[in-house]
Amino acid sequence: MKRLLILSALTAALMTSACVTVIDATDDDAAWHGENAQPFDAARDECRASSRQRQYGDAFRDCMAAKGWTRS
Repeated sequence: MKRLLILSALTAALMTSACVTVIDATDDDAAWHGENAQPFDAARDECRASSRQRQYGDAFRDCMAAKGWTRS
């Protein structure tokens, strides 16, 4: 019985940590890198407004590149 309780606790801990990893992996903002670039939040907001796209279109990516940001 004690082994079953330990196994259940370990399984729950592993399943919870996997969920956090999956959620964190979808954060698109973490994929951007810039050196001597404009502040990220301002650049992202301006590019979203000017390109009328979220973070996946060519126009958005080109706008971000012009502000010093590249997606890895």
